[in-house]
Amino acid sequence: MYLITVFGNLLIILAVSSDPHLHTPMYFFLSNLSFVDICFTSTTIPKMLWNIQTQNKAITYEGCITQIYFFTLSAVLDVFLLTVMAYDRFVAICHPLHYTVLMNPRLCALLVLMSWVIFVSLFYCTMLGVYLSSAGTHSSKSSATASVMYTVVTPMLNPFIYSLRNKDINRALKAFFVKQNTK
Repeated sequence: MYLITVFGNLLIILAVSSDPHLHTPMYFFLSNLSFVDICFTSTTIPKMLWNIQTQNKAITYEGCITQIYFFTLSAVLDVFLLTVMAYDRFVAICHPLHYTVLMNPRLCALLVLMSWVIFVSLFYCTMLGVYLSSAGTHSSKSSATASVMYTVVTPMLNPFIYSLRNKDINRALKAFFVKQNTK
């Protein structure tokens, strides 16, 4: 699942960066979301896989603080990008004639609108369920399942839902791979 997450998100970044037709706010946000999803899963999954392999769950204090910092930073960036993407689509659908004026880089940086989508809800509900419930009310198995949902499953599904089923992304990837094969 980790490899699918990294590979799928790298494909989106590759498609957007290699095709000038995809240099629009929507695809800019998608490629940034892909980068953040790679960072998000990479803050915890490699250590988790190492722990499973070695049967050693120890982590240094510095390692724990570093992991929590980057995990939280990635989670906040993920939510921010999903919010910006929701606003971008709102403007494109409800105000198409004003889209190019409204969706400028300056406005994108200032967005504070919160827009809850299914993946943000899934992320928060499972995360809050794991970290806010008392130890006596849940099992470690249910905590592990919920943790996998928001740290692995959501970032793994994002490329498929937001991009890889998109005709423009598919066209850009095909063009990129054809170009690479002719070299």
